[in-house]
Amino acid sequence: MLYHLLVPLAQYNIAFNLFRFQTFRAAGAVVTAFLVAFWFGPAIISRLRMLKVGQVVRTEGPQTHLGKSGTPTMGGVLIILSTVIPVFLWARLDNWYTVLALVTLIVLGAVGFLDDYLKIVRKNTGGLKGRYKILGQAGIGLLLGAVLVLFDVSGDIPSTWTQIPFFKSIHVDFWWPLYILWVAFIVIGCSNAVNLTDGLDGLAAGLSAIACATFGVFAYLLGRVDASDYLNVFYLPGSGELTIFCLALAGGCMGFLWFNAHPAEVFMGDTGSLAIGGVLGAVAVMLKAEFLLAIVGAVFVAEAVSVASQTLYFKWTKSRTGVGKRIFRMAPLHHHFEQIGWHESKVIIRFWIAGIICAMAAFATLKIR
Repeated sequence: MLYHLLVPLAQYNIAFNLFRFQTFRAAGAVVTAFLVAFWFGPAIISRLRMLKVGQVVRTEGPQTHLGKSGTPTMGGVLIILSTVIPVFLWARLDNWYTVLALVTLIVLGAVGFLDDYLKIVRKNTGGLKGRYKILGQAGIGLLLGAVLVLFDVSGDIPSTWTQIPFFKSIHVDFWWPLYILWVAFIVIGCSNAVNLTDGLDGLAAGLSAIACATFGVFAYLLGRVDASDYLNVFYLPGSGELTIFCLALAGGCMGFLWFNAHPAEVFMGDTGSLAIGGVLGAVAVMLKAEFLLAIVGAVFVAEAVSVASQTLYFKWTKSRTGVGKRIFRMAPLHHHFEQIGWHESKVIIRFWIAGIICAMAAFATLKIR
């Protein structure tokens, strides 16, 4: 909004030219997001507490978590609010990338909100049935894929191409129906991976902030013709606006982390985790960096793989021997480390460190090619 209102005034005062620069607007977005979260956080937490929207802790989880029962959840509303407001203020609203990212965030936030509402308010322990949750995730993923194919958002780069990290001249060219399914798979997978990671105070919020900031830098580089040419990566005109979106989301996550740090005053719930994960997948798709997502979000991938492998191995051994066996003491992976004696805070900080290392590895792919 500020871009559209103030840039035309540059002919009267050169100071308004600042609003042309994505770096300036990205800085404004991250600060605004943090301030919005900091300002509205106490009121939202108080409201959730008054409505008795408390977390239900699984009895089969770590016994140390039983004390968290009743902590307000659905705090993902704060993250979404802290992202949408800065994006409306600082990003270009006539940009395809901005619009698609916002729609993905809001739609998946609504899916997560419905799930939390059924579990917490309606006391339906199962929440939204898995097939309906997947349907919502798949729907936005298929819509995103179709829009990217039909409207040629990525300029001269064919919509169905995607980049391969560490290689300069090699890319994957999908058949367009397969590409749409691929986009849906990425959105569903990333959304659920972040959801599985959201099991310790501040874990998912901190890792999400790191991943969002990382993709914000990549969006800026891919949106500049000089930087993309120098680094020999795809040039995607207009994708630099995702820098504003990604840093707004990172700022929202950091603002939420102020209240979500151990011991947490509020949890994001599916409202936040499904939305953050899904939009991270959508951003990776729009930047044609789906394989890079596996590096940036390697901790999320490890969490998801730990659950899938634990479940499959348990079922396989039970069918073979009659007794199910486990690979990990408990899944997702962060609970395994709790079970072997790591304190919750130690798990969180070490996973954050791993997330930062993954971000550095992702940046290394720009030169190791």
